[in-house]
Amino acid sequence: MRIFTLLFSILFLISCEEVIDVELNESEPKLVVEATMIRLLNNEGGSTDVKLSLTGPFFDDEVPPVTDATVSITDNNANIFMLNHIENGIYTTETSLTPEDNVAYTITIIYEGETFVATEQLDTVSPWEMNIEQDNEGGFLGDEIELKAFFSDPEDEENYYYSQITSDKGKDRDITSDEFFNGNQIFALYTAEDLEPGDEVQFILDGVDRSFHNFMFILLQQGSEDGGGPFETQPATVRGNIVNQTNPDNFPLGYFRVSERDTMSYIVQ
Repeated sequence: MRIFTLLFSILFLISCEEVIDVELNESEPKLVVEATMIRLLNNEGGSTDVKLSLTGPFFDDEVPPVTDATVSITDNNANIFMLNHIENGIYTTETSLTPEDNVAYTITIIYEGETFVATEQLDTVSPWEMNIEQDNEGGFLGDEIELKAFFSDPEDEENYYYSQITSDKGKDRDITSDEFFNGNQIFALYTAEDLEPGDEVQFILDGVDRSFHNFMFILLQQGSEDGGGPFETQPATVRGNIVNQTNPDNFPLGYFRVSERDTMSYIVQ
């Protein structure tokens, strides 16, 4: 009798299982822009890249690329640089375009009859110092390798920094201001699970402005960086600096920035 009751209970529970479809309201896709002009420190070259995509339904894993936009960058000396689509929504210039000091750059994106624009100038950066500190007893439990990379903030200036530190074990992004460190040494901290001797770690430091600092601060608080790119579909709407001149209500997501960059690599000891 007990066996019969048990079998009946199992069959009853199985028969009560239902597939529940969650219906979410879908808004019109928005243009997402990740546009950067980079000048390497000491004028060692640079790059200009624009990635365009569209927002998609919440449960979609793939981000739809935009491959048919017209993208150009104009400086205040009336020079116009056209960007060509390469692949997967990525646009770049045929020849190297390195941003210069005290020059305003305006990006213009024409997509589906609407014009999106933003204007920025170069934000300089302080160089990494070569003395990286390695702590083999870092982390919450003291069982991880921690790396500290340092740079010195210039005095009597308002500066903002965006750091990206990567290895095969993981990527970390951070945003920093010199509000409490003006004229002093600042460090970026990196640790990753299973980081071990022999791993190569790449350190990238960009100079940015206050507006981008605030923009990225919100994104990083939301945890958007875990999805692969900071400008992929976001859990909440975060307005960037790009304006839709044709239809202001149909504002895009993302940002256009012009940054000086310093990089270095380190082999874990």
